[in-house]
Amino acid sequence: MEFDKMFNAQLDKLKEEGNYRIFAELERLCGAFPTAKSHIEDSPDKVTVWCSNDYLGMGQNPKVRQVMKEVIDSCGVGAGGTRNISGTNHHHVRLEEELADLHGKEAALVFTSGYVSNWASLSTLGSRLPDAVILSDELNHASMIEGIRHSRAKKIIWKHNDPEDLDRKLAALPVNSTKIVAFESVYSMDGDICPMKEIVEVAEKHGALTYLDEVHAVGLYGPRGGGISEQEGLADRITLIEGTLGKAYGCIGGYVTGSAALCDFLRSFSSGFIFTTALPPAVAAAATASIQHLKTSNAERKAQRRQVQRLRDKLDAYGIPHMDNPSHIIPVMIKDPVKCRMLSDILMRDYGIYVQPINYPTVPKGTERLRFTPSPLHSDADIDRLVEALMILWKQCALAHAVA
Repeated sequence: MEFDKMFNAQLDKLKEEGNYRIFAELERLCGAFPTAKSHIEDSPDKVTVWCSNDYLGMGQNPKVRQVMKEVIDSCGVGAGGTRNISGTNHHHVRLEEELADLHGKEAALVFTSGYVSNWASLSTLGSRLPDAVILSDELNHASMIEGIRHSRAKKIIWKHNDPEDLDRKLAALPVNSTKIVAFESVYSMDGDICPMKEIVEVAEKHGALTYLDEVHAVGLYGPRGGGISEQEGLADRITLIEGTLGKAYGCIGGYVTGSAALCDFLRSFSSGFIFTTALPPAVAAAATASIQHLKTSNAERKAQRRQVQRLRDKLDAYGIPHMDNPSHIIPVMIKDPVKCRMLSDILMRDYGIYVQPINYPTVPKGTERLRFTPSPLHSDADIDRLVEALMILWKQCALAHAVA
């Protein structure tokens, strides 16, 4: 069999459709975020990164960096294996205590990534709870979809952010089934925020377990960074809150929080936890420092909100269409995969601006976009330069302007 021929045939089709992914080779510069060194041919040596999920620049925070250095010197680099085999490092325990406190829960459990925490937790809940039915918002993340699929539990899709549709579908299920309602707070591609109170009330009405993904909200919303559930005062009514350490906290890793029994259940039955090498202690310690800092400092969140609003206002002033949403995510709509890739390439080559094109299957065909995430460390001059570049390219590419 000519396997490479089969691989290349599908890759060629992806390229023809304009959906082939190209990874930009960049090098983050310590203390210089959002500036990065580019290793891409025909691009400036230094570029401004506009699509990072290090939303608050905490990966550059001096306090977080210092803690990681100190723990590397005291503990070494790796964890040595799974927590079952090599033992649970003290820094893992401290991190889980910090996360439980963040969400007002009894316990927390740390995984190697947010993808793994979703995949492992949903697959375990769906496969081990009796007569489980998972009701999933239609725009849930791929990690949630994979976890649900792997569980082999019955799956029901409900309309995006539609509590009434969820209510109808829960009402149609047998009373004795174990109902799990899975949804997100901030959706990463459109930047919309769920009607959390209404969803929780519907789930409670039907005795359903609530599974909330807060990965694009933790650190950013709520007085201590506990996410939309903290901001809305709903954390205590949600069964399981899942989050990440790899976005606003600037590190890596994922986690779930909930009751002591729930976390012990996942610790004991989830293969995605049991058989995976643990996070390095230095990473756990750095994440703990980042969470502690954002529990008491609101400066980063305020500065980010200011820059988000400034970018939105400038885009409006020039008629550049972007999705109107209440979050920090600004999708600028292109609606064509080839033009989306072309705009991204020109911004990098001619202006030193890096933003990754978002194409199918991440978003539906015809909704291709450039996704901007302003941080507290993007200057006013950075924003002005970005919008001026977009305005020039909008005219050159004959793209539609926003309707006033």
